[in-house]
Amino acid sequence: MFDNNLTDQELVRRAKMQELKELGVDPFGSSFKRTSNSKELHETYKEHSKEALEALDKEVIVAGRIMTKRGKGKVAFMHIQDKYGQLQLYIRRDMVTESEYEICSKSDIGDIIGVKGKVIRTDMGEITVKANSFTHLSKALRPLPEKFHGLQDKEEARRHRYVDLIVNEESKRIAFMRPKIIRAFQNYFDNLGFVEVETPILHPILGGANARPFITKHNALDMNFYLRIATELPLKRLIVGGMEAVYEIGRLFRNEGMDSTHNPEFTTIEAYLAYSDMEGMMDLIENCFKEVSNKVLDKTTISYQGNEINLGLPFKRIHMVDAIKEITKIDFFKVASDKEALDIALKDGLTLEKHKQTLGHIVNAFFEKYVEETLIQPTFVYGHPLEISPLAKKDPTDERFTKRFELFINKKEYANAFSELNDPLDQRERFLSQLKEKDLGNEEATELDEDYLEALEYGMPPTGGLGIGIDRVVMLLLEVDSIRDVLLFPHMRNK
Repeated sequence: MFDNNLTDQELVRRAKMQELKELGVDPFGSSFKRTSNSKELHETYKEHSKEALEALDKEVIVAGRIMTKRGKGKVAFMHIQDKYGQLQLYIRRDMVTESEYEICSKSDIGDIIGVKGKVIRTDMGEITVKANSFTHLSKALRPLPEKFHGLQDKEEARRHRYVDLIVNEESKRIAFMRPKIIRAFQNYFDNLGFVEVETPILHPILGGANARPFITKHNALDMNFYLRIATELPLKRLIVGGMEAVYEIGRLFRNEGMDSTHNPEFTTIEAYLAYSDMEGMMDLIENCFKEVSNKVLDKTTISYQGNEINLGLPFKRIHMVDAIKEITKIDFFKVASDKEALDIALKDGLTLEKHKQTLGHIVNAFFEKYVEETLIQPTFVYGHPLEISPLAKKDPTDERFTKRFELFINKKEYANAFSELNDPLDQRERFLSQLKEKDLGNEEATELDEDYLEALEYGMPPTGGLGIGIDRVVMLLLEVDSIRDVLLFPHMRNK
């Protein structure tokens, strides 16, 4: 009745499953009410002596997965694992029923069990539950990875996260810390009076960022939709509607490459504040990083990839052109034309696609080539060129650039923000420019959104907007090198 491809271990476990059935025990059990857990018992009784626990005579009911098992004959010791950690069990033949001890003797590492018993401290000093009742709850038909080594292959761990969480404490730590970080973001914005909202994931028009989308078909409407690449345009419609301070934490989807900091679907927070601007967003983000780090870690200094990152000091603020000038001595403020900029780029050896042969794209290319790798401590780089910032206000002192910035930490972008463009006529021109770039081969260019333009025509107040990559913040705070290790279910190539 068993698959011929099963291992010896798997065959033995299936045979034990049959034995349980013959004993009248459901191998996959039913509900079980616990009164305590490993964390509560260790914390509550850590100061109690062996004698004090005996006198207390405290009975508890616990459950978990068997992680170790030793002993023979009339006595068995086990460690079970619940969401908080491990707890030792002591099972004696004369303390449980004969059938319960037989079931206990047939149990395997990986099985899930429940025990009722008294809290004791063993001669070795370990808090333990001495069982007076043993309940089988679920049979593990596959063995866990070897206990001393766990699931060491990173790729296998990511493919089989359920096993990874069982055997790797670090993976479990990350899984439980990530939602705490997200709650800290929520608390920060909630306390400032922002309202958390939800906007559509399916968008009929591509917009809000420069990225390649995923495309899907809605059969009932007979329409193609994009999985959203940003939440920006719906959120700014809410600013037009008078909500004034809104944010959304949610998944975005970009049909692009994968590496240690990029996954096709990822989590961001986007927030928009009426009557604010780029400088207001700088203050908001700087304070946010400090508060989230303090709330989650109780510190603002982090050791990450060989660098000490200090989130407690004021973040550096520098114009993109000035940052390029510091390293290359080239001052793009003094470059008067696209042709002059192109000559500089060609002399430097840059290869530029047709739609990128303009001053703005060239400035961005120089920044990416020479500056990004030098930005270790938190740095706001502002003044992004007009061509790469279709939704940001122009800088009134030099309209080739915008009131936009990105936050860089340890060579990577963590946030993007700007003074939002609220002039519907200027916004239409920007959309049209993006369509021209699309015609020249820019697959990431945005589309013209007539409904969004109509919304702006009703009047949007001066507004500051920001986006922060949650996954990268989790990586930074928890000192994790790959985005795939802070996602419970990262996308993987087929084997």
